[in-house]
Amino acid sequence: MTTPDGTTAPNEAPAKKAPAKDPWDLPDVSGLVVGVLGGTGDQGRGLAYRLARAGQKVIIGSRAAERAQTAAEELGGAGLGIEGADNAECSRRSDIVIVAVPWEGHGKTLEALREELSGKLVIDCVNPLGFDKKGAYALKPEEGSAAEQAAALLPDSRVTAAFHHLSAVLLQDPEIAEIDTDVMVLGESRADTDLVQALAARIPGMRGVFAGRLRNAHQVESLVANLISVNRRYKAHAGLRVTDV
Repeated sequence: MTTPDGTTAPNEAPAKKAPAKDPWDLPDVSGLVVGVLGGTGDQGRGLAYRLARAGQKVIIGSRAAERAQTAAEELGGAGLGIEGADNAECSRRSDIVIVAVPWEGHGKTLEALREELSGKLVIDCVNPLGFDKKGAYALKPEEGSAAEQAAALLPDSRVTAAFHHLSAVLLQDPEIAEIDTDVMVLGESRADTDLVQALAARIPGMRGVFAGRLRNAHQVESLVANLISVNRRYKAHAGLRVTDV
């Protein structure tokens, strides 16, 4: 270190590095409102149900408010902390917004909600897939992945990717107490991916694991095609577990 008179201070101890952050020291997200766009579909309904059952306030979004309200009532309604609204209202009123719409409508839906999603933490869980006689196969969007398409369409939002590999059947089954799986979480900001990991951990049996930046989302989205093949062969509802973490 140089002193005010231009000399070097002798015997100065080197600065200590800050201790590494514990990757499992995650924030409290229990008070945040979670919106689910596409919440009337199987995956969206399942996520909405599990998060609400864990005590999260949830708003289901749909193009038609009536459909969203019906889905919310079917899942438990106000008694479980679930409301229904059109996509725009759902986006405006939510702190975190999960995108669970069909891939075919992904781009148009997000483009129309750019203003409502400004400043929001967005979690994209859409898997671009095609199907033919051989089964499911991965599609590669021009932007690289569904999550990267979302980031391009929502420049004022904080886009992450997660919840791709969950069985809608298990999520919606009230007899199942725990969902035994890990959730791959991707994003550009650690603060944002920590929030998503914490949200995943609200669901009993589930754990969020950081899996890289959004440029790696294509591999995560594509793996669903392999899981579909696993499930068909073994008549299962397979998920993922990451070992040694």
